[in-house]
Amino acid sequence: MRSIPVAPRREFLRSFVGGSLLMPGLLSELLADSTSSPGDPLAPRPSHFSAKAKRVIFVFSNGGASHMDTFDYKPELFRADGKKTGSGGGLSNQQRVLLKPFWEFRPGGTCGTLVSDLFPQLRECMDDICVIRSLNGNDNEHYNATLGMHTGSFFFSRPSIGSWVSYGLGTQNQNLPSFVALAPQMPYAGTQIFNNDFLPAYHQGVRVVGGKEPIANLDRRSKQRGLQELELGLADVLNNRHLRARADDTDLAARIRSFETAFHMQADAPEAFDVGREDDATLGLYGLKRGQSDGFGWQCLVARRLAERGVRFIELVDGSSSNNWDQHGNMAEHAVHAKNIDQPLAGLLRDLKQRGMLDETLVVWTTEFGRTPGVDGEKGRGHHSACFSSWLAGGGVKGGIAYGKTDEIGATVAENRVHVHDFHATILHLIGIDHTRLTYRHGGRDYRLTDVHGRVVRDILA
Repeated sequence: MRSIPVAPRREFLRSFVGGSLLMPGLLSELLADSTSSPGDPLAPRPSHFSAKAKRVIFVFSNGGASHMDTFDYKPELFRADGKKTGSGGGLSNQQRVLLKPFWEFRPGGTCGTLVSDLFPQLRECMDDICVIRSLNGNDNEHYNATLGMHTGSFFFSRPSIGSWVSYGLGTQNQNLPSFVALAPQMPYAGTQIFNNDFLPAYHQGVRVVGGKEPIANLDRRSKQRGLQELELGLADVLNNRHLRARADDTDLAARIRSFETAFHMQADAPEAFDVGREDDATLGLYGLKRGQSDGFGWQCLVARRLAERGVRFIELVDGSSSNNWDQHGNMAEHAVHAKNIDQPLAGLLRDLKQRGMLDETLVVWTTEFGRTPGVDGEKGRGHHSACFSSWLAGGGVKGGIAYGKTDEIGATVAENRVHVHDFHATILHLIGIDHTRLTYRHGGRDYRLTDVHGRVVRDILA
C-alpha cells in the first residue's frame, strides 16, 4: 500500500505548524524528510514464469478428514468390515480391525470421479476438480501435521505458504493485505498457519473472524475530517526517518507498514466484507441468508470478494482445535462437518466459474492427514499420515481427473506418491513460482517453503 502522498503530507505538516505546535526549524527538517520514503515492500512482483493462476484460495479442514469416506473409494474395505489384518500396511497393532466406510460413493460430473454421499454438491463439480488420492505427510500428530501442511516444516516454526506467496509476488491491491486468513477459530497449529516467521513481518496474514467486526479495531478513531490523515502523515515522516538509520529492522518496517495498511483498509475492507451487497441468487449459492455475517458460507463468499479485489492468498479455516474432523469415537460425525462446507465450497467454485475467475484462481482443499482403515474407539478412525486425499480446482489444473492411488484398503500409497513438499511445489508452480528459487536468507542459509525437497506434479497441470 502506498504511503500518504508527499504533497498532501507536506500540507498537513504546514497546517499543523500553523497552530504553533511545532518549531519552524523542526518543520523544515521534517519537510525535507517527507520528500522521500522507502519503496513499497508489497508492490506487485513479476512471477518466475507465466502462469494462469493469479491468486490462491486455500481451504483447510482441520482435524483429519477421512480419505476412504470422502474421495478415495475402497470397495474392498466395504467387504472387509470387521476383519483383521496384519500389523503392516501402515496400521499399528492396536488398529487391525477394519472399518467399512460409512457412506456410499457415486460418480460425479461427466468425468465420473467417485465421491461419497458426504459431498453431494461438490460431487456435481468434479469436472473442474483434480483429486489427489496419494498425498503423504511426515507426522500423525495434529499440531505437527498442520504445521507441515502450512509451512513445509513438521517440527519447527517456519513461514506459512501464504507468507511465502506474499513475499514472492506482493499484492495486486494496495488497499488490502496480500494475505488474509478467514479464521473465526484457530486450528491446532494456531497463528502459525498465517505467520511470517523470519520473513519480513508485513508478509504475515491478516486474521478475519467474521461477525459485526470482522477485523478488530478497524474503525476510525476520530470522525474529525483530516485529523487521522494529519496524525499518520506526521508519524510516517518521523518513522521513515528513524527507519533509514535501521534498514535491517523488519519489525520496525512492518509497524510502519501496518499503519498504512490499516488506514487504507478502513476504506476498502468494510466494503469487501459486506456480503449484503450481493443479490439473493448469489447469497443462495453459498447457502447464506440476507444479513448473515458469519459461518463457512460467509467465509467462502468473502474469499471470492477478496479474490476479485486482488488479494493474493486467502485461507479459509474450517473447524477449530476442539470442534473438527477428528472422529476417533464415531465416524458418523463427519456428516456434520461435511454438511457445513459442501454447499459453500460448491457455490464458490460455481460462482468463480460463472464470473470467469476460476481459470485465474487456484482453489485448494486439504486437511492435515487422513484416517486409518482400522477402527479406533468404537466406530471411529485414528490419525493416518501415510496417505490421504486433497483436491485442486481452476488456475491451470486439469479438471475431472483423480491422480494417484492407495492400496485396496487405503492404508498406503500404491501409485504416484505426492508428499506435502510436492504439493507445495505444485501450488507455487501454478501461480508462476519456481519453488527452488523462492528463497530467503536467514541464520546463514537460504530457506524455502519446500526445504531441500519437492517436485512439481506435472501430470495434473492443464
